[in-house]
Amino acid sequence: MTDATDLRILKRLQHGLPLTSTPYADVARELGLRESAVRARLGRMLKAGAIRRISASIAHRKVGITANAMCAWRVPEERVEAVGAIMASFPQVTHCYQRPTRPRWPYNLFTMIHGYRDAECEAVIRQIRRATGVKDFVVLYSQKEFKKESIRL
Repeated sequence: MTDATDLRILKRLQHGLPLTSTPYADVARELGLRESAVRARLGRMLKAGAIRRISASIAHRKVGITANAMCAWRVPEERVEAVGAIMASFPQVTHCYQRPTRPRWPYNLFTMIHGYRDAECEAVIRQIRRATGVKDFVVLYSQKEFKKESIRL
């Protein structure tokens, strides 16, 4: 469970760490905390799963990863958990969600696959098909990105 101090730390860190030799001490000073308290709280939040990691945020298009394919898969309800776990295990899959179907949209499992080129995404799709046996799917490639942001506290 996070408290008000945890949220202050997270709000500050979501804008990045200062590029100094003492980034945690600098953040602590800005917030009126001790460096050891900032480190301890971050460690606790990492262990609890409140934050996944502290890392660089990559602008994937600017480093050449320009292909991204949203795949919508039709998976029998009794296989969704197992198939979802297999799909999520692929490193090129950044998102994997179950969503409800609609009368004219029977797809219930969605993956976002990234690659340097469309051919890489297509190769991953073939691997996923082989690994899961799922044959009914559609692929939607992004044409234009209007907005991409992380959630802000």
